[in-house]
Amino acid sequence: MKLQDKVALVTGAGSGIGREITKLFAAEGAQIVAADVVATGLDTLAQEVSAGDTRLKTIVGDVSVRADAEQLVDTALDVYGTLDIVVNNAGIMDDFMPLADLDDSLWRKVMGVNLDGPMFICRKALQTMLANEKGVIVNVASIGGLFGGRAGVSYTASKHAVIGLTRSIAYQYAKKGIRCNVVCPGGVATNISIRNPSPLGYERLQTTLPAAIRTAQPEELARVVLFLASDDGSFVNGEVLVADGGWTAG
Repeated sequence: MKLQDKVALVTGAGSGIGREITKLFAAEGAQIVAADVVATGLDTLAQEVSAGDTRLKTIVGDVSVRADAEQLVDTALDVYGTLDIVVNNAGIMDDFMPLADLDDSLWRKVMGVNLDGPMFICRKALQTMLANEKGVIVNVASIGGLFGGRAGVSYTASKHAVIGLTRSIAYQYAKKGIRCNVVCPGGVATNISIRNPSPLGYERLQTTLPAAIRTAQPEELARVVLFLASDDGSFVNGEVLVADGGWTAG
């Protein structure tokens, strides 16, 4: 097993990519704190993964709130005594909203979940990882963090920033036994919510779509994250790993 007895924190674990990461990590022997802002998905996940086994602890929390985000790390320490792996997967979309139509509340909401949350969690987790002189962080960004036309301005800016956060952590702590990488998925079959897409933003998105591209299944992204989180990726640090089925290759 690739993660035998490792302790991992996974955010956005109640559905989609986070759910599949949690299930795969559990199958690979990890002890996991699975977090989400919605309790329902976590309840189902707990039944599927652990069935009463203490290898999985679920917790409801909003990563955009500093106290909640830090509590997720504290829970791992309280329950398992340490923290080896952090996967910052929680994220929200912005309805493809361009800047001229953007209101402050949407900007703050998207930045809070997509950027502040990973920052809060990484900052707190690094205290333990530095003391242990080891640790792995995997942040989930998007191809929206590489280009300007895959989402609205809030999402695009937040995911560009997550890539910068990742690279800074990777460089600053490379000699401390800590690795930090970021995965940039393309289209994935998840329930991430797009309620009322901006007509302009959605129209401009269409020009970036290739003629034929399949949508990934969440478990395919989970396997990418497992590679980075395990010793298979031991010499990979500061990497921006694009997993988009060739969407941006042309």
